[in-house]
Amino acid sequence: MTKTDPSDSFFVRCYAVSQRIPYGKVTSYGAIAKYLGAARSARMVGWAINKSLGKNVPAHRVVNKIGLLTGKHHFDGSNLMKQLLENEGHKFNGDQLLNFNEVFWTPTDT
Repeated sequence: MTKTDPSDSFFVRCYAVSQRIPYGKVTSYGAIAKYLGAARSARMVGWAINKSLGKNVPAHRVVNKIGLLTGKHHFDGSNLMKQLLENEGHKFNGDQLLNFNEVFWTPTDT
């Protein structure tokens, strides 16, 4: 791919990483940014994930660095993100994902 190839855009690369998050796991905006070589761009990853509607991206599996559902307001209905994660077996205390460290997936994992 060349630098001008739109399929190599930062957003597309965020989507490609997000599509690899296994069922029942979560990752963070910062982990994706670090994996893409842009460690200080967690917020930009968030923008990308927020724009992923209709792109077959499991955006509900991307949370903040401590397991909070900070992106939930970008989903239809105020509880959809949480419901999708609960359907995958996750438990919560409010919007805080319990056992975050045990279900955390790092993009370098296979």
